Amino acid sequence: MLIIVLFVTTCLAASNQDSNKFDPTGSQVVPLDFLPALKGDYFRLDSEIIGRSYHIYIRYPEGYDQNQERHYPVVYLLDGDSLFPILAANHLFLTYDDKLPEAIIVGIAYGGFDAATNRRSYDFSTPAENNQIKQGGAEDFLAFLETELLPHVEEKYRADPQRRILFGQSRGGYMVLYTAMQKPDLFWGRIASNPTLNPGREQFFATPAEASRHDLTLVVTSSAHDIPALRASALEWQDYWANRESTPWKIAFNTTPNGTHAANSTDSYRFGLHQIFAEELQEAEEHKEADGTAYTN
Repeated sequence: MLIIVLFVTTCLAASNQDSNKFDPTGSQVVPLDFLPALKGDYFRLDSEIIGRSYHIYIRYPEGYDQNQERHYPVVYLLDGDSLFPILAANHLFLTYDDKLPEAIIVGIAYGGFDAATNRRSYDFSTPAENNQIKQGGAEDFLAFLETELLPHVEEKYRADPQRRILFGQSRGGYMVLYTAMQKPDLFWGRIASNPTLNPGREQFFATPAEASRHDLTLVVTSSAHDIPALRASALEWQDYWANRESTPWKIAFNTTPNGTHAANSTDSYRFGLHQIFAEELQEAEEHKEADGTAYTN
């Protein structure tokens, strides 16, 4: 009987230790090794600029451990709490079916959806006359990205600093557009999915900062059945920028047929990556036709 009690006690203790490994607030966090499409890493980043912590999830490209010399594009996902498990896993199938390049995927998460924890409304907005109390932190969040998160990722992982991509949905799309206007060179590619333009919508129709690069891409997608006010703003944004003679970025705009506000992030992601990697995909297709070979998984 004593042996049985000791055995059960040992099993419970081991179970508790294992559960701590997967607790994002614990000290023994390990990658999501048992979900191979999301296999990667995790760390908590305490921002000195913002004065809060972020949970950072990393998805490794397939073959990351085997090919030690290769550096990869990096896709940074705002709202990583929800978008990291959706888009990081989806990226694997885009490499299989669409032949898009593998990438390191970085999810920037708050650790919950409750407003006391999730400060996206503040982080992804600028001060404006119609501001609410919990808005106005975009400048600091951009500084966090540029001086804290990006350097950390590029030091710790085999990331290509010339091929950074930023994806944001809704208010995250607002933040994507804000970075495009303020610091065009910071990201090689950007995807704003169903963005809101408020508060301070006039800033998105102003003159952007100058860029030193000439290979930048800005993608904006709008669902046909998005919230009507957001849909109207996106179309107005498209009309305005389509008539500009020069911009820091190549602009691509797409309407998602039958799409709604939040349910079509994978469509925006897929369209956006095809635009950003257009030249690379074209070169691969020409090479395939030239040598008569086909790609295999």
